Amino acid sequence: MEYNLADLFESVVDVVPDREALVYIDHPGTGAERRLTYAQLDAAANRIAHHLIGSGILPGDHVGLHLYNGIEYLQTALACVKARAVPVNVNYRYVEEELVYLYRDADLTGLVFDAEFTGRVAAALPHTEKLRHLVRVGVPAGDEREPAIAPVAFTDAEAAGSPDRGFPPRSADDQFIIYTGGTTGMPKGVMWRQEDLFFSGMGGGAPTGEPVKRPEELAERVAAGGEGLVFFPTPPLMHGTSTLTAFIGFNFGQKVVIHRKYVPDEVLRTIEKEKVSSVSLVGDAMLRPLADALAGPLAGTDCSSLFTISSSGAIMSETVRAQFQALVPTVMILNNFGSSESGFNGTATDDSGPANGFRLRVNSHIAVVDLATLEPVAVGEPGRIALRGHVPLGYYNDPKKTAETFFQRDGERWVLLGDMATVDEDGVVTVLGRGSQCINTGGEKVYPEEVEEALKAHPDVYDALVAGVPDEKWGNHVAAVVQPRDGADPLTLDDIQAHCRTRLAGYKIPRSLVVMDRIQRSPSGKADYRWARSVATDAAEAGR
Repeated sequence: MEYNLADLFESVVDVVPDREALVYIDHPGTGAERRLTYAQLDAAANRIAHHLIGSGILPGDHVGLHLYNGIEYLQTALACVKARAVPVNVNYRYVEEELVYLYRDADLTGLVFDAEFTGRVAAALPHTEKLRHLVRVGVPAGDEREPAIAPVAFTDAEAAGSPDRGFPPRSADDQFIIYTGGTTGMPKGVMWRQEDLFFSGMGGGAPTGEPVKRPEELAERVAAGGEGLVFFPTPPLMHGTSTLTAFIGFNFGQKVVIHRKYVPDEVLRTIEKEKVSSVSLVGDAMLRPLADALAGPLAGTDCSSLFTISSSGAIMSETVRAQFQALVPTVMILNNFGSSESGFNGTATDDSGPANGFRLRVNSHIAVVDLATLEPVAVGEPGRIALRGHVPLGYYNDPKKTAETFFQRDGERWVLLGDMATVDEDGVVTVLGRGSQCINTGGEKVYPEEVEEALKAHPDVYDALVAGVPDEKWGNHVAAVVQPRDGADPLTLDDIQAHCRTRLAGYKIPRSLVVMDRIQRSPSGKADYRWARSVATDAAEAGR
């Protein structure tokens, strides 16, 4: 056996077939749910895998997952790796033009999609050359335009496919592609070998301990251990973090819980009902509503089973973490650091915060390098974070961006991340922020994350993003786009500046303020800096 995701999953199934694997709560509040044991999930994935193979999907073909959260998402992802097809996540918020780009860029030959997206799929399909097989989950409502290729109903595909395995041998080199929208440009498909993804994205079978040293050891650990851990990835599965969290749960032989959509009150009810151990989410945009609900209408909800809440993709501010910690004192709240290009890279140290920045104690596989030489920077000097070892192969269909992001040094492959950082004498890395979002104001560099953390500490600020706005004197100035708390007094620039002066150097203080009813973020809570920059620039131009 190799480090292949399907082989590893099947090895776990074989030692705990009757253990509960997956709980899906459809529309929170309705009580509708489905539960599958490991044996049932394995058989369900086998059925879809055999359907794909029987429909002409070959090893190495790319299959898109254009789906909301559901049993079908993880079932199809497992089916793809079983059939040696390559699963490709599709952002369900994309409209026709964006879907055409992704379908074509990813060279999709198959697509599994929710019925709600029938019209978008039908509109995009004529502009794709290779997409030849469609599977639809559910029944479309109304008179939506049907795709030119007749979709197979997911239930029919399941019924026709064999529940048994009987698949040809697989490889650690089989691929898994994660499309990432990032903060700039068109989405890019990160190509992972499954072995590399298992170790970098899933912790090698032990995210916080010693990775397995051979593939067979994963099932041995599951067989020797007990059950009782419950993993709850709350963001959309279309984002790599949630899917990888689910696979981590499977690698432990434990229960994974998913909701169709993120509804804070229902998340808390599920934590109590399912005795959830670990919740993964993305930043304040997802944690703050939980804290507000737990302090308000859901006060008294039993969260004593919670061991950890972790965030990756966006930083949870000190203010919001403290708010939730006061409500659930026993939970560990972890700001994790990672990306689609690097997997999991570390957790913030206890002394992270506004005064010290986002600090990581990292291992020998991470360095901070100079962009010109790609050599490690001196202590205290800024550079880009780079990772070696189990890194992706590159970006699919983008050799130029691959050459800019991946490099070889001393016979090892490295990936350059988008984050700027410094390193101190003890090897602790302080993450400054995304280089692409850095604001140059009068020659000084300001990273939005630091200013956002200060803004969120204001008692009347619910959410905030920071962007640079063109300025005749300074080149750019720092602009704050904020969402006030419900019922708060009107926010003014003077208030914001007075608040920030106690936390930030003068050149980092916002020079303009835009108050919005809601901050625009991705479904997973990631910042939309292009939107923030546009809003702030439009407001500045209107005020001239």
